[in-house]
Amino acid sequence: MKDVYTLADLESWPQATANEVPPVKLAVLGDPVAHSASPPMHNAALAHCGIAARYARLHIRAEELGAALRAAARQGFIGVNCTIPHKAAALGLMDRVDEHARRIGVVNTVLFDGLELVGFNTDGPGLVRAIRADFGVDLRDLRVLVLGAGGGAGRAIAMQCGIEQCQRLVLVNRTPEKAQALAAELAPFFRAPKVSGPGERLSAIQWDETHLRAEMEHTDLVINCTSVGMKRTDSSPLASSLLQPHLMVYDTIYTAARTKLMQAADEAGARSSNGFSMLLHQGALSFEIWFDRQAPLEVMRAALVAHAEKLPPV
Repeated sequence: MKDVYTLADLESWPQATANEVPPVKLAVLGDPVAHSASPPMHNAALAHCGIAARYARLHIRAEELGAALRAAARQGFIGVNCTIPHKAAALGLMDRVDEHARRIGVVNTVLFDGLELVGFNTDGPGLVRAIRADFGVDLRDLRVLVLGAGGGAGRAIAMQCGIEQCQRLVLVNRTPEKAQALAAELAPFFRAPKVSGPGERLSAIQWDETHLRAEMEHTDLVINCTSVGMKRTDSSPLASSLLQPHLMVYDTIYTAARTKLMQAADEAGARSSNGFSMLLHQGALSFEIWFDRQAPLEVMRAALVAHAEKLPPV
């Protein structure tokens, strides 16, 4: 199986995968996508469950997404995952959308019902499970600050915080207008008071040191939803001087065991975790959508751990 396929491969799928046994019937669509850890996780689950299918990576550019999804349906795919930068755009390409995904406004999981595209979102529920597993607390009980709350996973996670009615939510984005627009959508979830203390339950702030520093004392959990940290040359999206020991820091980036943001959290004495746990839980939920059966979570976890051990340091 090739490491990465393209739209051209997908449009001539029988020829492009003529020697693949079992056949490739699932994939992750992204740009970039070569780094994705989804294939080893899902292929381990498929093999464990005796399902005659494999999961691959598809490098699909933004302008190719619609054609790729329709081609996958024609080629008899079971389903696909959508990752950066396709999650928001995928919503408008669906024939049917699960109510949770519609509410969040982002699709990361597609089930093919014949030629129909059915959209779901497992990012938010996957995060809830990951936070509980990694930190032993529930999202609804926390004051949360989301970095990169403009779209994609950031939007899904912020909306999940609203659905969970977390104690407090602060949205941060490089383009402040996007965070402000999302805050307006989330306002109905935060009308009732839940905690005493300074600050509103819901706010959107500028991404600068002054505003961020002012929020940290009143935050329990920081979630990085930006792509900053995927490249070795990236710095941490937050300096260690901004972080405090009481914080829990969750980095949705999973390119290494300790991302730059996690290293900054270490320097500040804060607890941290990376996106492998969210990838695990959202992947398990996707598996359950595709096959209507419980995912082999520990098999998937072991595959992710083995994959992570092979990754270069960030």
